[in-house]
Amino acid sequence: MAVRLYKWLQLIVPETHHVSTKPTVCHTAIPMSVMAPLCFDFPIKMNLNWNLLFKPNLDQLFYSLNALFLGSILKLNKVTMQKHLFLGVEAIGQGAIDGGISGVYAYPGTPSTEITEFIQDNPLAEERNIHSKWSANEKTALETALGMSYAGKRVMSCMKHVGLNVAADIFVNAAMTGVNGGLIVTVADDPSMHSSQNEQDSRFYGKFAMIPVLEPSSQQEAYDMARDGFELSELTKVPVMLRITTRLAHSRAGVVRKKVLPENELSLPADPRQFILLPAIARRKYKGLLESQSSFLKLSEESKYNRYEKGTDHSLGIVACGIAYNYLMEHFPGGTCPFPVVKVSQYPLPENYIKRLDLECDEILVLEEGAPLVEEMLKGFFANGTPVKGRLDGTLPRDGELNPDLIAKALGKEMFEGYAIPEIVANRPPALCMGCGHQDAYLAMNEALADYTKGRVFSDIGCYTLGALPPYETIYSCVDMGASITMAKGAADAGLIPSIAMIGDSTFTHSGITGLLDAVNEKSSITIVISDNESISMTGGQDSSALGKIESICIGVGVDPAHIHSIVPLRKNHDEMVRLFRQEFAYDGVSVIIPRRECIQKAASRKRNKK
Repeated sequence: MAVRLYKWLQLIVPETHHVSTKPTVCHTAIPMSVMAPLCFDFPIKMNLNWNLLFKPNLDQLFYSLNALFLGSILKLNKVTMQKHLFLGVEAIGQGAIDGGISGVYAYPGTPSTEITEFIQDNPLAEERNIHSKWSANEKTALETALGMSYAGKRVMSCMKHVGLNVAADIFVNAAMTGVNGGLIVTVADDPSMHSSQNEQDSRFYGKFAMIPVLEPSSQQEAYDMARDGFELSELTKVPVMLRITTRLAHSRAGVVRKKVLPENELSLPADPRQFILLPAIARRKYKGLLESQSSFLKLSEESKYNRYEKGTDHSLGIVACGIAYNYLMEHFPGGTCPFPVVKVSQYPLPENYIKRLDLECDEILVLEEGAPLVEEMLKGFFANGTPVKGRLDGTLPRDGELNPDLIAKALGKEMFEGYAIPEIVANRPPALCMGCGHQDAYLAMNEALADYTKGRVFSDIGCYTLGALPPYETIYSCVDMGASITMAKGAADAGLIPSIAMIGDSTFTHSGITGLLDAVNEKSSITIVISDNESISMTGGQDSSALGKIESICIGVGVDPAHIHSIVPLRKNHDEMVRLFRQEFAYDGVSVIIPRRECIQKAASRKRNKK
């Protein structure tokens, strides 16, 4: 109870370290050692009801806290405020602001979304007029960030791991052009696929692009890397990747802030051809990137984020990468591991420490979140020399997240397995919100498709992907952003007519427009349903680039206006929706149907904010 109350107490404490006096939400904290006694005592003293902590609506609790304790909390904040209790994503947002950024460019994607949202809500960012509007997709976000870097400013681009696939073209080529102002590409990976379609490891992209990669082991390092990474980028003249994973992104720890740095002045590149990748120039730039690898390695070997920790038991040496180091040290509360440890939080791998570990230890255990990138590098093709254990040999699971228990097993420690999870508390599949417009669209679509064979609806990434589950079971694909339209076109080309694409408004402007253009150019027999809830709802209701523009885009691409329809998805309009679906399914050509109704969660939030 105290922890839950402590969390809510944070929400009313203004940020006193900003230049602005405007209060913020969730950007500061009071140390638990100071707050915990207050959390236990004050509800009893103030005759507050503990049940308030478990009600969905916490307004009454907020009012009580503001009225009774705001003054004393502010005094406590000024005296004891040494650390901020930041989520990893918040630490990165604050670090970027304190590092002197002039802009952040991103597309929402869990677990990276809150970095940009933190900057959007930050009073110092507002005071400095730091750009923080959402981009249409990750590719445009990184391209725009490179444009700001061209102008000499420090800038961050944020995305989830699969978003880096979308931005891969500009990501790899930006390593060739290099930077002018410091550029950090923050990528949040999602091992165990909590909210993603794969668990790819973004470090491979960093290695492929041959740029420095930072991987924090704690929230403090996340802050430090975000703040100081721009200097590293400007020193090396290339973008720097900051790679985090879900657990670090969404867990809290104390973070000490540093001096806020000024923004860079506007300054164009000294070399007017730096950003022109004509073949003759690109060949020279590539040779320069190759030549820089030795300096990148030297920086990694000298980095404060990498170190060699001596041990007394040389039967095993451990390489712990990023947050895996945190998991490892949980088993040694005193802070001393008996085995030698190489902590890796900056890449390329620090060869000096790795070679020393190889010389001193009988075998090596590699702890890394994600794919066995480091393990593969250490094993070599023929796996000669010192035995290397990790994900490849079964010492650790090949997929999913690491955790302290898995590492304990790898270390040979005895662990209590616990009891089986009772069925009543087992995970349940997610469901569309009650009253969601997607529900009405699916019900009408299913009725209209009753006369056809199944397997005709291709879907995309969004809340509407839940249409794959009962009671709808309407869709038959969900692969990547924009694939609904192009897969429907491919199926129609193969003779599956009608084929239907189900895509959301934001996903349509993210990656669906080019697929629509292909379909229009070939007059494909597909119906595209753009389910428009007027926001990026799956990640928290961010503003959609498609708002108010869908019909104009479709007409501009070449869809016949006579076959572009919008309708409000409500039960009272069910028969009209069924009729409309049947009509367009029978049409031999490209048609677009737009069921449009604001996301009910976004609507509820908007109404609350008006009060």
